[in-house]
Amino acid sequence: MTFCRVVVCAVCLSVCAQTLAAMNARATAPKSVDVPPPPPTSQEQAKLLDEVRDYAVNYTRRLPDFICLEQTRRYNDPAGTEAWRLADVLTARLSYFNQKEDYKLVSQNGHAVKDVPYAKVGGAFSMGDFGTDMREIFDPASHTTFAWKRWATLRGRRAHVFSYRVPLEFSKYTLGFEGEEKGDVEKVKVGYRGWVFVDQALKRIVRITLEPVNVPPSFPMVQAEETLDYDFTKIGDSEYFLPLVASLSTHSRGGIWTKNVKEFRLYRKFSTEAVIKFDGQELPPLGDDKTKEQPPQK
Repeated sequence: MTFCRVVVCAVCLSVCAQTLAAMNARATAPKSVDVPPPPPTSQEQAKLLDEVRDYAVNYTRRLPDFICLEQTRRYNDPAGTEAWRLADVLTARLSYFNQKEDYKLVSQNGHAVKDVPYAKVGGAFSMGDFGTDMREIFDPASHTTFAWKRWATLRGRRAHVFSYRVPLEFSKYTLGFEGEEKGDVEKVKVGYRGWVFVDQALKRIVRITLEPVNVPPSFPMVQAEETLDYDFTKIGDSEYFLPLVASLSTHSRGGIWTKNVKEFRLYRKFSTEAVIKFDGQELPPLGDDKTKEQPPQK
């Protein structure tokens, strides 16, 4: 019979035991979760809304003069199933000078166009993205009601989310629908509601959504939804919150579904020498990380 002598080092046993304990601790440790701050008190909400109101009403006065590229992708969906088909791409030169916007259409589907007014290309379109919505929402004359709803994360930053509603009798929002005949445009004033996202740290508006209400049953347009995102943009030596993406989706009677996704790119400080090459220029769409709401941060 053969005998084997086994010698076990006590130090080795100790090291192994510590290693196994550490592995088990990692396996059973709870995953880190986001614990958002508590909702602001009613006093804090009122103070925040006052600060945001001052920012919104005076927003355009604080903007520099600039030019940028406005590129709009227009889609349609014959079946209303979110199967959007690209219809065309409009490229415009947008200049902002002395608190006024000026649009000049320069190409459609990559083909240069001249002397064609932006509003004459047909289909759905929207204008006035530089502060008009936020100013009218927060204008005391609009009698807007606000309610704090939740926290959100956009582009890696935490934001307050407020719901709002502007009554019909104080609204300046107008829907327009162009008929088949040239110059046949039907308009109606409506009330509206939506969401305002306010950056928690900077107290600046980073997203506005808008949905008309009180649309008359006889009006050709059944539904419309707008979303406008703002983000940091550097012009010269300073950074500003400027429009990043604006989307407009509509549903009209007869099963007509349309969607426009408008991106604002290549901001430049306005001057007589400022030039952006536009002819045939189509930039790739922005990634989803720029527009989609993100999971809470760990």
